[in-house]
Amino acid sequence: MPATEIKYEVVEQIAVLSENSKGWRKELNLISWNDKDPKYDIRDWSPDGKMRKGVTLTDEEARVLLKALESRGL
Repeated sequence: MPATEIKYEVVEQIAVLSENSKGWRKELNLISWNDKDPKYDIRDWSPDGKMRKGVTLTDEEARVLLKALESRGL
């Protein structure tokens, strides 16, 4: 049985968080997965557009994360 294709669209590139010596960049983007509402997404991307596993956050989850980081003085 073939794997289900995952459709995504990078709606907004927000920030590059880091880049390693091979050119992979950890990015924060707003991505729409399978034509659904965009979510915040943190993952590594290769120079040729391949992606590694990452984490996606809803608006509310992003707010909670931001509040937690701010409470730590960041």
